[in-house]
Amino acid sequence: MKRAIYPGSFDPVTFGHLDVVKRALKLFDEVIVAVAVNEQKQGLFTVDERIQLLELATREMGNVRVAHFSGLLVNFARDQQAAALIRGLRAISDFEFEFQMALMNRKLEPSIETLFLMPKEEYTYLSSRIVKEIAALGGNVEAFVGPTVAHALRAKFGH
Repeated sequence: MKRAIYPGSFDPVTFGHLDVVKRALKLFDEVIVAVAVNEQKQGLFTVDERIQLLELATREMGNVRVAHFSGLLVNFARDQQAAALIRGLRAISDFEFEFQMALMNRKLEPSIETLFLMPKEEYTYLSSRIVKEIAALGGNVEAFVGPTVAHALRAKFGH
């Protein structure tokens, strides 16, 4: 079974993230959407909330598992017997950082490949940060996230 890891903070999961998952499923038998746990960063949603939102968003895709990890991504990928890491690229500005990370991960674990997938053009401007800003200001985010995530954002911001 060919397995890939799609890591990220997913705070919150957007249609762009879900599009990358769907693309990865065309290439791999299983995709693990891995929520990064970083004690240095305070997210809007807890890790458990992000996992729950991702599980709801991906439940009908099949062959998607949601998990969390801390520490080195390559260690998690090795433990999960993954063949590849999936990274989404929205714009040229994403590439430099992602390229450096891919090379470092290759140095740390040469057997795990990194694949860059681009979401649909309509999602290239989309980021969790922007969605949170819109939601915080009372804007409608349903064009960017699923109804469960939109509801969770409204609840967080009291709208």
